[in-house]
Amino acid sequence: MLEKQKTHGRNKKHSGATRHEHESHDHPDHSIHIKRLNRVKGQLEGIERMILDKRYCTDIIAQLKAASAALKAVEAEVLKSHLRGCVKSAFSGDDAFKSEEKIQEIMKLVY
Repeated sequence: MLEKQKTHGRNKKHSGATRHEHESHDHPDHSIHIKRLNRVKGQLEGIERMILDKRYCTDIIAQLKAASAALKAVEAEVLKSHLRGCVKSAFSGDDAFKSEEKIQEIMKLVY
């Protein structure tokens, strides 16, 4: 994976820090989703081959829907851990600004 990052101009390893480094809780570990994301990559490569092979449209659409559903499942899991970790932490503190910041963050994701 690091090799692919180098080819996309990101030549240093991700340190695990987020843009919200000032938060007092540990950032959730999303590495459990890598296997599923790799499966989606495989699906996308398969879809690309289907297109190049001029496969039937509905077959391609079915595979696109499957890949999309898999990504939505990962998205839901990451959101769930964000709510249980980052958001819960912000609301358990006394900083009203952090709570409002998290509300705005969620609103941007939802709408």
